[in-house]
Amino acid sequence: MVTAETAVVLPVLLLVLAAAVAAVVVVGAQLRCVDAAREGARAAARGEPVAVVVDLAGRAAPVGARVEVSTTGTTVQVTVTAALQPLGPVPFRVPVTATATGVREPGADPAAAP
Repeated sequence: MVTAETAVVLPVLLLVLAAAVAAVVVVGAQLRCVDAAREGARAAARGEPVAVVVDLAGRAAPVGARVEVSTTGTTVQVTVTAALQPLGPVPFRVPVTATATGVREPGADPAAAP
């Protein structure tokens, strides 16, 4: 009797475990995107060239992430976007994105802006 009930419940438990692991992977990638966007925004606010900003943010971002830098007046904005496949071979993609905004420092070189 107990064996039959366990056989029915076991696949459900495995599904819940896979969902929990996928959620942890997605949250971890989201936090990495937030950190990468903040690091990129700080570098852009200092007046670093766009290539340096993209490189710094790309190092902190998840693998395969896309980094976009934009400037409007004295404000710089860095957006980091990644598409994750948290369940490995299962063709299920989850997009994560983060944006950070900073104000260009007074001594920053405006020629370095995108």
